[in-house]
Amino acid sequence: MSTGYSMEMNQARRFNPGALIVSLLIVAAIAATASFFTISQIPGWYRNLERPSFSPPNWLFGPVWTCLYVMIAIAAYLVWQRRDDSAFYKTTRTIYFVQLLLNFLWSIVFFGMHQILGAFVIIILLLISIAVLIYRFNHFSKAASLLLVPYILWVSFASILNFYIYLLNR
Repeated sequence: MSTGYSMEMNQARRFNPGALIVSLLIVAAIAATASFFTISQIPGWYRNLERPSFSPPNWLFGPVWTCLYVMIAIAAYLVWQRRDDSAFYKTTRTIYFVQLLLNFLWSIVFFGMHQILGAFVIIILLLISIAVLIYRFNHFSKAASLLLVPYILWVSFASILNFYIYLLNR
């Protein structure tokens, strides 16, 4: 016997290319705007910073972040497909946008303002928000939460890198 709820859930899980494109565009807009502050600083300011031996080559950051942003957008889309009117979903959505804001702010503070310690504070807040988001996304979609695991791993590494850059350049 089919209930209205199960029919509604089946409809919500149909592929919606427009919604996926919107999710990708939101993340792409943040990435593109953040890169405006980043790219111009790499050949000068960032290259002249003392960096730890485990710092990856500069060319690696672009491809890694591109992959991560795509996974973030897909994860958000998967959760959006299973959205409901609950306070839990609304709070999860807010946390998602907060982590995007923190992600964006880190680039401005680190590369745009050259505030390495301030960027470290932001990246720790970002790390916390991603952890909370993974937990909350799992409520809607295990796949969505798993798609964020590489993101939290990379931001964990970036947090350590940010801290060491701070120590080496204070």
